[in-house]
Amino acid sequence: MHKEKLIYINGNWINETNAAIPLNDAGFLFGDGLFETIRFQNGNLFRPEKHFERLQDGLQSIHLIPSFNETDFTNLLQNIIEKNTIESGLIRFMVTRGKITSTPWNHMGDCCVYITIRPISPLPNYPVKVTFLQESDYPIIRFNPAIKSLNYVGNMLAKKTAEELGAYEPVFINANNIVTECAIRNIFFIKDSMLLTPHTNLGVLPGVMRDTIIDISQSLKLDVSESHIEFSEIDSMDEAFISSTGIGLLPCVWDGWISNHTITLKLMSKLQELIDNIS
Repeated sequence: MHKEKLIYINGNWINETNAAIPLNDAGFLFGDGLFETIRFQNGNLFRPEKHFERLQDGLQSIHLIPSFNETDFTNLLQNIIEKNTIESGLIRFMVTRGKITSTPWNHMGDCCVYITIRPISPLPNYPVKVTFLQESDYPIIRFNPAIKSLNYVGNMLAKKTAEELGAYEPVFINANNIVTECAIRNIFFIKDSMLLTPHTNLGVLPGVMRDTIIDISQSLKLDVSESHIEFSEIDSMDEAFISSTGIGLLPCVWDGWISNHTITLKLMSKLQELIDNIS
């Protein structure tokens, strides 16, 4: 018999079909909140301390005091794994400003926490196709510093455009024709023995998987450059790939450009080995 998933809503464990979101929660009324997506493999969390660090920094940026510490955060992640029969998957940890108790510009209640869980989706055949889109065509929000806001409307519109163009993921170009990031992922390029990825000073989110890939690349003696990559340069690259917590690392191509992805596949193998051996 299928066991229904349990999710966490602000202190309570609830069957997924019985879950109800408070209609006066600022996170869902105004996108006033943050989230983290944490991977687990064979029941073990992948770099939860890095996710907590980023979440804590983001909450500080939006002047929200969390009702939990790092131990609470990790325990909740472990609890939702234990309460469900999912061996490897993704946990979405959401923090909102909470229930509106009067007017939204006057006073709000304590922050609320929502946690969901799902299995890892099967990876597509790779290399995957990406398409490059202008940020100015979408309501993209560039926070400074970058945060994982619940407001992803511009990103999702760009995803829809990419799918209509037969691409797996869009890659944004800013007003200065500099490559920034994907809708929900980071992008990397390889030129000779140099790994290049857009600098976080462009408003790019410092992804946990992004940082992990940089560490792996350095261990393989690749030079790493976080830089401003002009759109006009991309066709001169030797290799390219995208990354996120959910997909890990996927080689990519675009119209008019292909690659043998020799180094990318080595990085992909090393990353998967790291994920498979977390404890």
